[in-house]
Amino acid sequence: MPFAFTDYDPYDFANRRHIGPSPAEMEEMLATIGVESLDALIDATVPQGIRQDAPLVFGAPLSEREVLWKLRRTAEKNKVLVSMIGLGHYGTVTPPCIQRNILENPAWYTAYTPYQPEISQGRLEALLNFQTMVSDLTGMDIANASLLDEPTAAAEAMALARRQSKSKAPAFFVDADCFPQTINVVKTRAEPLGIEIVVGDPFSDLDPSAVFGALFQYPGANGDVKDFTPLVEKLHEAKALAVVAADILALTLLKSPGEMGADVAVGSTQRFGVPMGGGGPHAAYMACSDAHKRAMPGRLVGVSVDARGNRAYRLALQTREQHIRREKATSNVCTAQALLAVMASMYAVFHGPMGLKAIAQRVHEKAVRMAQGLESLGFKVGPAAFFDTLCVETGPFQGVIMRAALAEGVNLRAVGSDRIAIALDEMVRPAEIEAVWRAFGGAMALEGPSPEPRLPAELLRETEYLTHPVFHMNRAEAEMTRYMRRLADRDLALDRAMIPLGSCTMKLNATAEMMPVTWPEFGGIHPFAPADQRLGYAEMVADLSEKLCAITGYDAVSMQPNSGAQGEFAGLMTIRRYHIARGEGHRDVCLIPTSAHGTNPATAQMVGYKVVPVKARANGDIDVDDFRAQAEKYEGRVAACMITYPSTHGVFEETVREVCAITHEAGGQVYLDGANLNAMVGIARPGDVGSDVSHMNLHKTFCIPHGGGGPGMGPIGVKAHLAEHLPGDPISGEGAVAGAEWGSASILPISWAYILMMGGEGLTQATKVAILNANYIAARLQSDYKILYAGKGGHVAHELILDTRPLADSAGVTVDDVAKRLIDCGFHAPTMSFPVAGCLMVEPTESEPKAELDRFCDAMLAIRAEAQAIEDGDLDREDNPLKGAPHTVEDLVGDWNRPYSREQACYPPGAFRVDKYWAPVNRVDNVFGDRNLVCTCPPMESYAEAAE
Repeated sequence: MPFAFTDYDPYDFANRRHIGPSPAEMEEMLATIGVESLDALIDATVPQGIRQDAPLVFGAPLSEREVLWKLRRTAEKNKVLVSMIGLGHYGTVTPPCIQRNILENPAWYTAYTPYQPEISQGRLEALLNFQTMVSDLTGMDIANASLLDEPTAAAEAMALARRQSKSKAPAFFVDADCFPQTINVVKTRAEPLGIEIVVGDPFSDLDPSAVFGALFQYPGANGDVKDFTPLVEKLHEAKALAVVAADILALTLLKSPGEMGADVAVGSTQRFGVPMGGGGPHAAYMACSDAHKRAMPGRLVGVSVDARGNRAYRLALQTREQHIRREKATSNVCTAQALLAVMASMYAVFHGPMGLKAIAQRVHEKAVRMAQGLESLGFKVGPAAFFDTLCVETGPFQGVIMRAALAEGVNLRAVGSDRIAIALDEMVRPAEIEAVWRAFGGAMALEGPSPEPRLPAELLRETEYLTHPVFHMNRAEAEMTRYMRRLADRDLALDRAMIPLGSCTMKLNATAEMMPVTWPEFGGIHPFAPADQRLGYAEMVADLSEKLCAITGYDAVSMQPNSGAQGEFAGLMTIRRYHIARGEGHRDVCLIPTSAHGTNPATAQMVGYKVVPVKARANGDIDVDDFRAQAEKYEGRVAACMITYPSTHGVFEETVREVCAITHEAGGQVYLDGANLNAMVGIARPGDVGSDVSHMNLHKTFCIPHGGGGPGMGPIGVKAHLAEHLPGDPISGEGAVAGAEWGSASILPISWAYILMMGGEGLTQATKVAILNANYIAARLQSDYKILYAGKGGHVAHELILDTRPLADSAGVTVDDVAKRLIDCGFHAPTMSFPVAGCLMVEPTESEPKAELDRFCDAMLAIRAEAQAIEDGDLDREDNPLKGAPHTVEDLVGDWNRPYSREQACYPPGAFRVDKYWAPVNRVDNVFGDRNLVCTCPPMESYAEAAE
């Protein structure tokens, strides 16, 4: 047989990486739906009036090998020097077992936010460890399960102080020795709320009677270690609150904020094993005294019990979540940094209290040795007491010394025009200390006995911390690896099964896209390193921004927001600055449909806007008549509208252009929520339908993983007239919303690689298949469940809402029962009771092959059959598989007195028999958890008590 070239198409393979159904499966699915072709389905689903004119063209898609080669060449343009810049970012050693088993493990990084506690027990335990670690080290009563970054946490603490303080003063004091990016983000958050920010020396400029709260840095940006106890007492006398931003590692040696009497402590856990990564992602922490726990933003992991009385973890105080409280929410922080919080907690478990203390002591010893050497060269070094950062007076030689240090491969930080700050960390080697001395003109060797510490004796820590047994476990790598594996096995993540969450887009996070995240050329970059050391990042950001503009129809992008909710805030702040620049700062009304994401009204409230709800029609669409009426009612005051497209109900509304036009006629700007952008890429552009700004959830549409509730990334795109009002540089600019110029820069390679490997045609095909998969599920389930909303052609967009409310009336089966029964089938539940109470919103994404879609449909149909059996009297209304779900291994042993079989309980349709997922706990009791709020690791003896 003569030789012939194969017809194998590498593009098809690249395309299929993210696209689940095969071409043959697509034909079967289209037949089930009742349409002739994929293009015919799109034509019948997406209004012609919004379709983009030209296809996306990015050149040929790259193979995995090619994209990794390109990323390597790009990464090499970053220069990884030793950064002694400090300001909240430090070199840290990630234990390899944590890097491999947490950061690089899809069982951890593909998991969703733990709203379904029964299938999240591993993550919840790790996050409870994090909360315990933070609470212990800060000396506070309670801590949350992380925030976005330290500046954001400080801004949230300011907002909490305003809510909780009994002082009526209008101002908030900020220590001038706070990190500059923290000061800028706090100012951004304060301005629209009318809060005056007073920056100064707290020991000379603070008037407690004139402020409702104050923020202190401990240790300060330039190294000072001061006792704020007397200032805290004076603030409390004036009924104001005290916030301390504290270095988490320093707290192993220093008196805690709680011992100073602080009301709130905030900071970053980055130096607990999380790479700098050009600015993120890092897990910020927030802790407070018991009096303020119900006002604390973010997520709290709490301890409860399951149906058997066994200990179980859950998210506590969930009524504060934005989808319930809406404009009354305490904040719009819906994204924590869960994956990074897990890493930091495991770092503490790995090292234990003595290990952490030893690391802190070594860091301090390096700093003292650095100071001694510089003093021997005749330089004046301050402050007198410091932990890891010192300041050297250089006079007119600052620039010469900085350049000499660069030549030695070390970044230092200029302070003013005549001082240099030097921050030491656990990665600094003796040779690098000697290199700094050479830059200052001294050729000395690091030798001699350990120096005397330079920490103030009255501030040395005497209280214990990390006393729980989990921080004292055998830290042999075998035991650590097994502990992390045990926790991972308790969870259900995307590496096990489809997670069909509407509005949350749990799609494939391809391995090739994830690999560059841990490369040192991306991870080892300080966010404030000189620009010529970040050229690879700059090239990637520029190209990714250009491609996102082409995809969305916008003209400029800011990468700074490091969550979708923060992107909302940045977008509305951009609109606000635009109005002020035009002399229309009086505009203060934001029109928001009642179906909008709960973060929308919370965000509008954060920027000082009055939220005006707009009615929805019976089919879920925006009531355009009411929208017009509200715009006319608030004529001259309309600042913006916030809409989601496709709608939260999973429909491409025909009137989107009309809504945008009405807003513009009223003088407002249109914010289009980018949560559902994955249903538009390649077929419609937000910037073309009339919107002015959108956030783009890179952790949804563009494949950055959810990580159990974070990292997220929410850059915003804007039309040209808004570009000059985008967030400014966190150090030198104004309007910063995060602590680093490019937000969580180290995860941007994921989205860039995704776009490069898919190409324009592949991205468009992904959108079409997302719509195909959703309509296939709708077609298979529509005879047993009512599909609440559909477009004019009778089709849904990329998600659908299943009405399970009739089951409550006919069989006593709630949406909770359906969700928990799906766990028995090996699935994460769809989104519950949003946007319609008592219903399920399903989004399969394009990544799921037909077999997984069928397995889900089989499970849902079997659940309907079980409800029918209840209706027919064949199953007991109160004691049935739906009410008993989820079932655990414990249900397979011991006595069984239920009126249905164990096999029916544990192996329903959809469940795998060989490698079935078993929930580690039965149904969790939420009411018990809220009545008995425990948010730190309980003592070991209480586990036995709970089981009795």
